[in-house]
Amino acid sequence: MIDFSGQVAIVTGGSGGIGQAIVRGLARYGARVLVGYYHNEHAAIDTVAAVQNSGGDAQALAIDVREVDSGNALVAAAIERWGRVDILINSAGIANYGPFGEISSERWRQTIQTNLSGVYHTCRAVLRPMIQQRYGRIINIAALYGISGFPGQADFAAAAGGIIGLTRSLAREAAPWQITVNAVAPGMIETELINVIPPSIQQWSTGIIALRRLGKPEEVAAAVLFLASPVASYITGQTLMVDGGWTMA
Repeated sequence: MIDFSGQVAIVTGGSGGIGQAIVRGLARYGARVLVGYYHNEHAAIDTVAAVQNSGGDAQALAIDVREVDSGNALVAAAIERWGRVDILINSAGIANYGPFGEISSERWRQTIQTNLSGVYHTCRAVLRPMIQQRYGRIINIAALYGISGFPGQADFAAAAGGIIGLTRSLAREAAPWQITVNAVAPGMIETELINVIPPSIQQWSTGIIALRRLGKPEEVAAAVLFLASPVASYITGQTLMVDGGWTMA
C-alpha cells in the first residue's frame, strides 16, 4: 500500500499538468509537499489550495531551476518548514517544436538548462540531507523521446536522454544510503507542452500508440507515486515508460 505519512516531498514544475497531478497524489497519500514553480503562480496557488482544502499540507515557492542555487533554496525551504526531505520529483520542463536546422543556440541552451541542468541542481542539493537520514526517493521526469527521438524536438529529446543517463549514474552512487533514483518517461500526454506540436504530428503519433489515445497527467503521476513509495524499495536506476505502448511500435 502506498503511504507517505510523515514524509516531505519537493516537486519542481508543480504548476504544470503532470506536476499538479503528482502534487495532488502525494498529498492524498499523506505527504507534505513543497510545490516549486516558475511563472504560473496562479496554477501553483490553486494546487496548494486544493491540497489544503482536502486536509493536506503544501506550500508554493517560486523558483528558476536553471539557477545554480535553485536546488539549495528548495531544500532549505522544505527543511525550514518540515525539518526533512524524503522525496524529490523533478517535473520542471519546457518544450518547443521545429526542424533541427532551425533550433537556435538560445533555444538549445534554454531547453538544456531547464530540463537537464535543473535536474542536476535539485538532485545535488537534496543528496546531502537524504544521505544523512539514509533514505530518499528521487524521480526524474524524462520523456519517451529520450529513447525514441522525435521529429522537431531534438533539444527536448537530448535533454531527456541526459536525464536518463544522470538517473542511472546517480542511482549507483546513492544506493549505499538506501536512496533510489528512477526516471519516468511519459509519451504523448494531454498537457500544455503538447500544444507546441502541430495537430498533424499529434494525429500521426496517436496512430503509433498501441492504446490509440493520448495519456492523462494522472496516469503519469500514478507511476511516479509508485516509484516514490516504500513499496518500490528494490527498484533503482530504471526508466519507467508511460507511453500507451509507443515503444512497442
